[in-house]
Amino acid sequence: MLLDDPSGLNIQYVDRTGSGLVYAALLNSGNLILANSTNTILWDSFSYPTDTILPTQILRPGIELVARYSKRNYSGGRFKLKMQEDGDLVLYSTAYQADYSNTAYWRSDTKGSGYELVFNETGQVYLTALNESIIELIHFSGSSTDESYQRVVLENDGVFMQYVYPKSSNTWRPKVWTTAASKPIPGNICLELEQSLGSGPCGFNTICTLGNDQRPTCNCPPQGYVWLDPEDQTKGCRQDFAPQSCDISKPDQDKFELQEMINTDWPRSDYEMYPSQTEDWCRQSCLSDCFCAVAIYGFSNCWKKRIPLSNGKTHEAVERKALIKVRKIDSTREPAECQKKDSISKPVIIIGSTLLSGLVLLNLLLVILAFATCRRLLSRKMVSDRPSVEGVGGLRNFTFQEISEATDGFKEELGRGAFGTVYKGFVSSSFGHGGHFVAVKVLHRLTEKGDIEFKREMKAISQTNHKNLVKLQGYCNEEDHRILVYEYMSNSCLANFLFRDWKPSWHKRVEIAQGVARGLSYLHDECGTQMIHCDIKPQNVLLDDSLVAKISDFGLAKLLVTDQTRTMTELRGTRGYVAPEWFRNMAISAKVDVYSFGVLLLELICCRKNYKMATEEEPEMILVEWVSDCYHAGSLDPLVLDDEEATGDMNGVERFVRTALWCIQEDPSQRPTMKKVSLMLEGAIPVPIPPDPCSFIS
Repeated sequence: MLLDDPSGLNIQYVDRTGSGLVYAALLNSGNLILANSTNTILWDSFSYPTDTILPTQILRPGIELVARYSKRNYSGGRFKLKMQEDGDLVLYSTAYQADYSNTAYWRSDTKGSGYELVFNETGQVYLTALNESIIELIHFSGSSTDESYQRVVLENDGVFMQYVYPKSSNTWRPKVWTTAASKPIPGNICLELEQSLGSGPCGFNTICTLGNDQRPTCNCPPQGYVWLDPEDQTKGCRQDFAPQSCDISKPDQDKFELQEMINTDWPRSDYEMYPSQTEDWCRQSCLSDCFCAVAIYGFSNCWKKRIPLSNGKTHEAVERKALIKVRKIDSTREPAECQKKDSISKPVIIIGSTLLSGLVLLNLLLVILAFATCRRLLSRKMVSDRPSVEGVGGLRNFTFQEISEATDGFKEELGRGAFGTVYKGFVSSSFGHGGHFVAVKVLHRLTEKGDIEFKREMKAISQTNHKNLVKLQGYCNEEDHRILVYEYMSNSCLANFLFRDWKPSWHKRVEIAQGVARGLSYLHDECGTQMIHCDIKPQNVLLDDSLVAKISDFGLAKLLVTDQTRTMTELRGTRGYVAPEWFRNMAISAKVDVYSFGVLLLELICCRKNYKMATEEEPEMILVEWVSDCYHAGSLDPLVLDDEEATGDMNGVERFVRTALWCIQEDPSQRPTMKKVSLMLEGAIPVPIPPDPCSFIS
């Protein structure tokens, strides 16, 4: 038998005669073996791993895992984990399309003492010495293989993660792969992978932030940059504007401005560094320098950077500010030179001098031509004056006919909300092969300046990109039709997941809460233009195939008429989630979303709606009042009754309850920002004892 690898190279030759190959078997461990008549294993898949190891599998010296290129591309990617001959277990980035290691971004520091990486049946992944003694624990799932299926994967983004899948038949526990209790390696790849060559965890000109699943989320800078290939974000981002001219005869410095991002840096790509300077000096220096794409300012130092930018990151630990040069939105291109009139006047003179007798006829002809020209120019001007979103980067412009065909005449309705009606559709790929499902939202009751607002909001929404936001894929802006095309969320909305007969996994609810908090924090603080959602509720949080939470309908509140809402008038939002300031003629800020999130967080904790008419105990009818009473009485057990996972993590439950009570304070100034809420939920900062609110909206 001849066994080949994917490239066609021979791996193993097994003679069919004598003691050659007799059978192949896939063992319960997941190991595929080839054996002879004496049950001697001639070849096994555990000795030739790809990106995954399973319980009972061992990585011996010289063996390595290679991450796949992307989620759907299983060819060798940009990262590898190697059990080195010297005893060190090392994570490397690689020079993609070549097979050599680039930069080590994590190592076990067991050089001289390490020998093998073992994944045993108790869920432990550890390094052993030559005498088989354990010298370092790498991962621990918290359960044995009797309780769950397990795997450890070197993900395509360079994170070494352990996953578990419950074997239990309990109907209340969802059957999905979830991350194990142990921390991923490295803890924050955005901060820990900083290489002199290559793009970093994400592609060039991108910004890396750590997602709620402890894996990197890659985004383009919020204004002026778009994905080079939206289907392959590892290729990075490009400038979606003409760069500053270096032609001194045509200076265009006044057409550019600096977009500010706090706690952001591209630590490589420097070409100049100026110590002991002011921020104003740094700004002016970058604006006047045609080579400068970004200036980084921190601790009175100024760094100027050129394209491509690498190793971009945003995190509280990055105590620097990025000043990103972009073309001003209202800047225009230089007008084209007017055509000279000689080409018209010269023939007129010749004709006039040679055909004097036909002067009247010629004048009549010129009048007709002039009328036609004016009419054509007027038509063009009417078209150019019409509001449009043509050219919004990365989005597909659909005609109404295409939308109608994609939805089969708007046949299957997915839901209705304050912003419009949503239908299920199927869109063919631009290459003509295959396609994918989409959610088509038909907007209604726009403001009087709906066209202008639609154009402005479309541009803002198209520039957002975050793991916990539903991705906008296209739009229709034809005649009176205002339609948005979103990615399709197969697991519907959070309300359908949360409010049912059995309680979903506490671990999954924690992930959802953290994901929604990160998405709101991004909308409030990390977008080029701050977005206030105004209607955070379980129906506006959608779940994808992996039950990752994604916020929908963000950025659309400005498009609605003043009284547009399902259950309220003269305000935005849904009863039970609306912040008190809506009723008090107070200024509205991002803190209204914080309040709504606080109510949503309590619903996630207790797996019930904010208002519950059918309850035996009257104090339990209003969730926010009941939780507050339980907390101040020092008894949180009733909130998670019959929830084994949650009762096993009462410290986490208390942290979430405290955070929620801070969010629903009646005084907006007492509510934390969503960025701080996110840190509270993750346990990165302590949650102080919340004050006792005076009352709650019932």
